[in-house]
Amino acid sequence: MQRRRKNEDQWDSARILSEALPFIQRYADKTLVIKFGGHAMGSEELTREFANDVVLLRQFGLRPVIVHGGGPQIGQMLERLNIKSEFVDGLRVSDLETVEIAEMVLSGGINKGLVTAINQAGGKAVGLSGKDANLITAKKMREDLGFAGDPENTDVDVLNTLAENGFIPVISPISAGADGASYNVNADTAAGTIAAALGAARLMLLTDIQGVMDKDKNLLTNLSTDDARSLIADGTAQGGMIPKLNTAIDAVQSGVDAVVILDGRRAHGLLVELFTDKGAGTLIK
Repeated sequence: MQRRRKNEDQWDSARILSEALPFIQRYADKTLVIKFGGHAMGSEELTREFANDVVLLRQFGLRPVIVHGGGPQIGQMLERLNIKSEFVDGLRVSDLETVEIAEMVLSGGINKGLVTAINQAGGKAVGLSGKDANLITAKKMREDLGFAGDPENTDVDVLNTLAENGFIPVISPISAGADGASYNVNADTAAGTIAAALGAARLMLLTDIQGVMDKDKNLLTNLSTDDARSLIADGTAQGGMIPKLNTAIDAVQSGVDAVVILDGRRAHGLLVELFTDKGAGTLIK
């Protein structure tokens, strides 16, 4: 007769699942838009962990919709091709050549790689771009940004159809304009626009830092939209955090319950934010 070894970790896991039940019930059948980007996308391990978490969310009854970026990967490809790139207010200046490279990287390798990871984790992911089914119709944002795009119209019928049938949409933000041109829409902006159109319960922006920091580099865990505006106005928010905060402000004002900016480099941040009472990152309501 063999005796099974005691494993306290099993009991801890069971306790954690039990404590998560009220949070799972809170978000059941709710739409969650997740922007996945930054350097986490360059790590096979973090991408695999992210995919596992997304499939778990679907198993728990949530409706995850993924919008991905790929700034570092675009930068690497531009550097490899010896094409100069610059940023203004945290946004990439995009001429025609840059947009072509961005579409190749985002709608090609990154999108299909993420779809594959989710499918391998047991989900049913479908890859899209802003161009598909007129999901996002974009317009030129500013003349000095070239073909950097701003969403003008959003049609989420295809996303609702996919979600109702158990699929997980994975979206590249490259979009078409009414003029037929391709536009490089910032992934945070695209995610915010889609979250507003879907009436999402949460918009989760995964990035390369813990969340929004104050001037002393301390994490700010809760912000109002007025707080977010102040951080931009006084210069505390800089670079890529500016479009993230603007996205959060617009999303909340457009009906998204709350926006969370959190660290995508740490595995299971989504689960900690959604299914524990302390959460992770910065909550903006």
